[in-house]
Amino acid sequence: MNEATIELLQFPFSHFNEKARWALDFKGIAHQRTNYLPGPHVPQIRKLTGQNAVPVLRIDGKVIFGSARIIDELERRHPTPALYPQDSGARNQALELQARFDNDLGPATRRLIFDATLGEPAYVADMFSTGHPQWKRTLYRVASPLTAILIRSGNGVDVERVRKAVVTVETTLDFLADRTAATGYLVGDSFSVADLTAAALLGPITDVAHPDMKKPRPMPARAEALIKRYADHPAVRWSIEMYRRHRP
Repeated sequence: MNEATIELLQFPFSHFNEKARWALDFKGIAHQRTNYLPGPHVPQIRKLTGQNAVPVLRIDGKVIFGSARIIDELERRHPTPALYPQDSGARNQALELQARFDNDLGPATRRLIFDATLGEPAYVADMFSTGHPQWKRTLYRVASPLTAILIRSGNGVDVERVRKAVVTVETTLDFLADRTAATGYLVGDSFSVADLTAAALLGPITDVAHPDMKKPRPMPARAEALIKRYADHPAVRWSIEMYRRHRP
């Protein structure tokens, strides 16, 4: 396979996109990253995939969308280092946890960080326009108040759903802390797709030092307060340790 043909279409700083980036880097797969602007990305991504979301992976002429599908394809093509446990029972557990976190934790942390940042839409615009030409970044920043309204609506950032997101995040943090207490990992005693998924999807509410997820400074005050709120939770410390040990 010609690695030059591998391209990840993504948003910078997005935690679902981080899942795909982490898997590619963990397996040492050379690839090109193409950044899209949230909102303006829709026509191009929809034309390519029939849906609106990134990440999207182009590999040997094949187009794959969704972080779980991308990881599955990478695992099939590059089985080592493995993200799926060898034992079938453990593998099923890891995949079930990935699905749970994708369905619950990921949307919840995204909702909380948007709730904490959309009051300063220029910050969000600057973050997501990373990697684009300056003229495009300037235009996107000018449009940031409208973009913020669309992001708020599209991601369900309202009082009731934010309240439910807090419950989901805090319940999941307690689950992670309990589940990893014995071995340091979610399934067995080694790193798997379950650990990668949980750590990546906690990224919006943690102070991750890795350059692919390190938040621009200064952050909005509410975002700083959100991150500080959970910083001492054992599961947040665990997620940062997963980055330290396993994120190239």
